[in-house]
Amino acid sequence: NVEIENRLAELESRSSFQEQALIEMSDALAQVRMESAQHAQLLKQALGDMRTMRTMLNDDPGIEPPPPHY
Repeated sequence: NVEIENRLAELESRSSFQEQALIEMSDALAQVRMESAQHAQLLKQALGDMRTMRTMLNDDPGIEPPPPHY
């Protein structure tokens, strides 16, 4: 009986440890997902800014005044 009780206590201890590890991994995964969403938003904004800059650089140069040395 003592051997069975010791084995049961060991199994309960392992189960508790695994449950805690699972909770910590779940929390870490939630954090990574949140950071990933933030990074995706930043990337989307950066791409939008790049498109705006490309459009501004490709505008018709005829509408800009000539450089001062002309």
